Amino acid sequence: TLSEDHSPSASLLPKSSPLPLAVRYSPDDSYYLVYIIFFLMGIGSLLPWNFFITAKHYWLFKLSNNTHHSGNEEQHSDLSYFESYLSLASTVPSVLCLILNYLLVNRLSAVVRILSSLFVILLVFVVTTVLVKVDVSEYRVGFFIGTLVSVAVVSGASNIFYGSVFGISGHFPMRISQALISGQAMGGTLSALASIADLAIAKDVTDSALAYFLTADVFILICIITYLLLPKLEYSRSVAARHSGFHTLPTKSTSSSPAEMSEGGGAGSTIPPLQPILKKIWLLGLSVLYVFSISIMVFPAVSSGIQSVHKDSGSPWTTTYFVPLSCFLLYNVADLCGRMATAWLQVPGPTSKVLPALVLCRSVMVPLLMFCNYQPRDHLHTVVFAHDAYPVLFNCLLGLSNGYLGTLPMIYGPKVVHRELAEATGVVMSFFLTLGLTVGSAFSVLLVHYI
Repeated sequence: TLSEDHSPSASLLPKSSPLPLAVRYSPDDSYYLVYIIFFLMGIGSLLPWNFFITAKHYWLFKLSNNTHHSGNEEQHSDLSYFESYLSLASTVPSVLCLILNYLLVNRLSAVVRILSSLFVILLVFVVTTVLVKVDVSEYRVGFFIGTLVSVAVVSGASNIFYGSVFGISGHFPMRISQALISGQAMGGTLSALASIADLAIAKDVTDSALAYFLTADVFILICIITYLLLPKLEYSRSVAARHSGFHTLPTKSTSSSPAEMSEGGGAGSTIPPLQPILKKIWLLGLSVLYVFSISIMVFPAVSSGIQSVHKDSGSPWTTTYFVPLSCFLLYNVADLCGRMATAWLQVPGPTSKVLPALVLCRSVMVPLLMFCNYQPRDHLHTVVFAHDAYPVLFNCLLGLSNGYLGTLPMIYGPKVVHRELAEATGVVMSFFLTLGLTVGSAFSVLLVHYI
C-alpha cells in the first residue's frame, strides 16, 4: 500500500523532487472537512448524469406516444435506443470540453472553470425541472432533441468541473483524490435510491420526476456553497501556500496580476507540457480508458434492458422494481464499495503489469450481460443465463471491478509526475476516462441494435 502518514504522495514522487519540510508538518484536516467537501464535489460531478439515466420511467412517459396498442415492447426498444444515444450525447462533448480544460489549465483559474460549470449545470437542471410539468405530447421530437442537447451541455460542464477539481486534488494527499472519485459512485447510489423512493411514494410519474430533479437542483447548490467554503479551511490554505501556481482556490490569489500569475504557473502561463505527462502515465491512462469503455458499453443500455424471467407474475419486484434495484442500485453500490476499498488497499501498484492484465479481464462482462434475459431480442435470440440471480451477480461484479480498477490508476496518475504537473495530469487522466466513456457509449449503440 501507499503510506501518507507523514509525507503525502512522497512514495510516488520522483526522487529528484524532494518534498519541502513544510509538507511534513502541515495542519491536519480537522474533522475531515476537506475530505468531505471533495467527496461532496465528487457526488456533484456525476450526479447530473446519473439523474438523467436513472429517470427511466419519466423518459418512457415523455417520449411514448401514449397509445394503447401492443406497443410496450416497441416503446421499450425505443427507450433502449434512447439510452444509448443518451450515453453518446453525453460523452462526445465531454471529450471536447476536457481538451479545452487542459488548454485552459494555466490560462484560466480553476475558480472560474469550476463555478461557471456548476452554474451552467444548475441552469440546465432548473429548465429540466420546469419541463416536468409541461405537456410536450405534441412536441416529442423537439423534446427528444432538447433532452439530448441538455445532456450534452450538462456532461460537458460536468467534465470541466470534474477535471478541474480532480486537478486540484492532485496537490493534496492521495486520500483526497480517492474521496473525490468515491463521491462519484455515491452520486450514482443516491440517484438510484431517489428513483426507487419516488417510484414507491409518488402516485404520478410527473410528481415523482419533479421531486427527483428538485433533489438534483438542491445538491448542485450545495456543491457551489461547499466549494466556496474550501479556502476558509486552514488545511486547504496550507496546501495552496506550499504550491506556487496553485491558484485554484477562490482566494485573493486569483485576482493577481497577469505577470504574477505567469511566474507561478497561473493564468498567464503557457499550456502544460504534454509529453512528460504521457511518458509517465500512458499505461495508467489506457487502463482507465478500457475500464470505463467496458462499463459504459453495457451499463445502462444493456443492463437496464434485462428483465426478470418472472415478469409475467405481476409482482412489483419483477415489474416495477427489478431494473431499479438489480441494475442501477446494485451497480452503483458495488461501484462505491470498489472505490472506497482503494483507501485501504492499493494493489497492484502504479508500475505493475498486473493492473492492465486485470483490466483486460473485465472484457468478459460484455457477453455475460448480453446473454442474460435482455428484452426485446431482435437478432440474438439465445438467453443463456435465464435466472434473476445472474444479472444481480454480473451487475455487482461489473460495479465492483469498475470502482476498484478504475480508481487505482486515477489516483496514481497525479502522483507519478512532478508536483508542478499534478493538476494538468489530473485533467489528462480525466480525459482518458471520458474518452473511454465515449468509445464505450458508441459500442453500446451497436450492442443494443445487435441484440
